[in-house]
Amino acid sequence: MKRSTVRETVFKMLFQSEFYPQDEVPPVYDRYVEDYPDGAAEEEDPVEEATPEELAAVRARAEAVLARREEIDAILADAMEGWKLGRLGTVERNILRLAVYEIRFDDEVPVRVAANEAVELAKKYGGDEAPAFVNGVLGRVIRKEETTDAG
Repeated sequence: MKRSTVRETVFKMLFQSEFYPQDEVPPVYDRYVEDYPDGAAEEEDPVEEATPEELAAVRARAEAVLARREEIDAILADAMEGWKLGRLGTVERNILRLAVYEIRFDDEVPVRVAANEAVELAKKYGGDEAPAFVNGVLGRVIRKEETTDAG
């Protein structure tokens, strides 16, 4: 699985997890992997072609984001001037959560790559304003990170 495919699959799992109580999140991931081929429609099915190791890595990444959700949400709340996280659409909120996780907690993903990939996800799944909004929020997150690291 390409990194962008892993990222997109994790985003979809995070999105889906918002519609279930937190104690049901692992079954959500299992259902996602089991049911994905039925919902694949026109696109190729990266989950069907994934190895068990790749699927485990996808699940581990999604769980890692959720494990830090409160911390990530605090970072986002600090960066979103005039916006409350609860007012965001589920798509934008979860794209931002995944990107902040990659920017702040994943040393393997370069900061600019995380931001660019988030904007691409926003173009594909968000509304017309989503890419610019995601880019703006992540720009603030990155600047705060750089200021904190420099200080």
